[in-house]
Amino acid sequence: MNDNNPVQPTLLRLKHIIGNKSHPPIIPLSRSAWWQGVKDGRYPSPIKIGANTTVWRSDDIQKLVDDMCTGKMS
Repeated sequence: MNDNNPVQPTLLRLKHIIGNKSHPPIIPLSRSAWWQGVKDGRYPSPIKIGANTTVWRSDDIQKLVDDMCTGKMS
């Protein structure tokens, strides 16, 4: 394994996906719209890594963005 390459995929917190004051959004949605989309199955399921820490795989988010851009979202 080459130590110069980062681990792929990375894990993203919600603030990295929908943005906040210090992070521009990847997908510009409100928190409530994001969580409703997760509940409805439109957005990827989260991974709980701690009592107060929820993350998503960056490759799942990239696939979501690609699907949105190509019109594959239903």
